[in-house]
Order: sequence, then structure tokens, then C-alpha cells
Amino acid sequence: MFMFLFLVVALVVVVGAVTLSVVGGGDSAALPEALPERLRDPLPPDRPVHRGDVEALRFPLTLRGYRMADVDDALGRLGAELAERDARIADLEAALSGARPVTTTSSPITSTASPATSPATSLEKPAEEDHR
Repeated sequence: MFMFLFLVVALVVVVGAVTLSVVGGGDSAALPEALPERLRDPLPPDRPVHRGDVEALRFPLTLRGYRMADVDDALGRLGAELAERDARIADLEAALSGARPVTTTSSPITSTASPATSPATSLEKPAEEDHR
């Protein structure tokens, strides 16, 4: 009988404590919404991306993997950097090929054009018969 009374009193105390904590929980009854963990973009905005920047890139985990917007933003930035570098390389290669004599290769595009109409860039002085 003593054990039964002890369990009833313990149950009343626990129920009372839970009720008081729920009802008189302070200023706000519910917990505030937790802000989602967002990627703090470690890719530098003021200089080109280097290998170390990409290796240091870590995405925060969410319920089902990674936040798609963060991954899309990072991949978009890396794609833009690669496109910019490819364009710069193409410009430099075009400038370099303009400074050196061009050797003609037989390709379907150059084989249809006549030598008189196809502009060949060379540092050599043109022959007299080329002036028409």
C-alpha cells in the first residue's frame, strides 16, 4: 500500500511539473523556428576561383542530403569561371596564332575555299603576284 501511494504522489508531481512548464513557459509558448543552415559562400567574389577554394567547399547537410539551391549556386559560379577562362584561352590562342605563320591543313572547310580568297596570316612579305 505504501508503494502505491508513493507512485500516485510521484505521478501527481510529474504531471503537475509538466503542466506548469507548458502553461507558464515564459514569454513565448512555442519555440522559435530554427533558421536553416545556409552555405556561407567560401568562393571569393573579388578574385578568380583557385583549386584550394574548390577543395575547401563544403555544403551543409539537410534532411535529404544537400540544399539544392546552394549546390546550384556553387556550380553556376564554377561554370561561369570555367567559361570565362575558356574564352580567355581562346582569345590568347587566336592572338598567338595571328603572330605565327599559319600552316594550312586539308579540312572540309579550307578545301572548298580558294587560296586567293582565304586569308592566311603570316609574317612573311607577300609576293608580287599576290597584289591584285
